[in-house]
Amino acid sequence: MNGDGVLDLGYARLDLDREARQGVPEIVYGPGKTREQIVGIAAALLDRSAGPVLVTRVAPQDAPAVLAQVPEGAYHADGRLLAWRPAPPTGFHVAVATAGTSDGPVAAEAEAVARVLGMTVTSVPDIGVAGLHRLLAEAERLRAADAVIVVAGMEGALASAVGGLVAAPVIAVPTSTGYGAALEGVTALLAMLTSCAAGITVVNIDSGFSAAMAAHRLAQVARKTP
Repeated sequence: MNGDGVLDLGYARLDLDREARQGVPEIVYGPGKTREQIVGIAAALLDRSAGPVLVTRVAPQDAPAVLAQVPEGAYHADGRLLAWRPAPPTGFHVAVATAGTSDGPVAAEAEAVARVLGMTVTSVPDIGVAGLHRLLAEAERLRAADAVIVVAGMEGALASAVGGLVAAPVIAVPTSTGYGAALEGVTALLAMLTSCAAGITVVNIDSGFSAAMAAHRLAQVARKTP
């Protein structure tokens, strides 16, 4: 390790100071890495941090091989997440709402990451605005959360609707769900960015991970606030 808190593994340079800065060690993006590289990175992080240690977007066929070499972890199949040393409960409550069942895989990633980082998660599925009564029926559960992650494709309208119903921060995740003019999530992304419900945070297309990390940052601030 050099003097600036970086561990050079040859194929990766690990930021070992990130845990002190942000409350969680560097999180590993799985795609594009070999199993051996994931094993090496995860083992190095576990040796040098308190955790939790996370690897995102891990294919089901790769998870058992990694866990065989780096034991005591868990694979969250729905969220495609490998995790070791989950954080203790923070008391921060996140609701994860989806517009439709097709948005479920992105929501599952957000839920898995949030849970491993110590947040309490309430899942509120399939409340898209095509049946507005479904959303209104869940309004109180959404209002009870400290933050709401809204996962929606098509025209992305659910984020605006939820933003108008709750006072808590809303983190919107556009998904690539939809037919041709949905443009693989670009339409939902632009709709969320131009929402008339003020103050909505918007993350990248299909990135449930980014939404959970935004909630984590909010939780970190909430813990410091008397």
